[in-house]
Amino acid sequence: MPELIPPTPRLHSSWLAARAEWGDEADMDGAGLGSEDDVDSPEGFAAWVDSLHRRADRALPIEQGRVHATYWWIAEGDTYLGAIDLRHHLNAFLLDAGGHIGYSVRPSARGRGLAGRALESVLHEARVMGMDRVLLTCDPGNTASVRTIERGGGVLEDVRETLIGPKRRYWIDLWPTSPKARRSS
Repeated sequence: MPELIPPTPRLHSSWLAARAEWGDEADMDGAGLGSEDDVDSPEGFAAWVDSLHRRADRALPIEQGRVHATYWWIAEGDTYLGAIDLRHHLNAFLLDAGGHIGYSVRPSARGRGLAGRALESVLHEARVMGMDRVLLTCDPGNTASVRTIERGGGVLEDVRETLIGPKRRYWIDLWPTSPKARRSS
């Protein structure tokens, strides 16, 4: 049964196989992978996984241009199926183009509802963190992501040109009632 787990060096070979499915040019949204990260060697991969864990710790400084974020991997046993992250707040770039949550599912695992189940779990985590609403974005032609976001409660705000191309921007309200009603319950 697929589950969300913290990133782990244990899945190195499966993660590399998933990256090969995507190909060199594809983005692995929600993975926190930068062009400078060495993920091919076991040592480099372990260091990258450690950096993902550190990015969630708000007591630690964060690299320039990044925000604190929590990362999970979608895994089934020893098989890496995808990733999802929750960015703790938005900087200007994320407000325009990236959003609070990013996710991706390896091509061979798509069509199983994994992104939707992962999104549901991460929306719960956002509530626990005290967030009132989250922003998600996707490419206009990514119909699978549009369906996932809309099924998760996403309401389209707009479609706009961003620094990384056109994006559909959705907000998901995390509380069914107003903040005033929540405080009185």
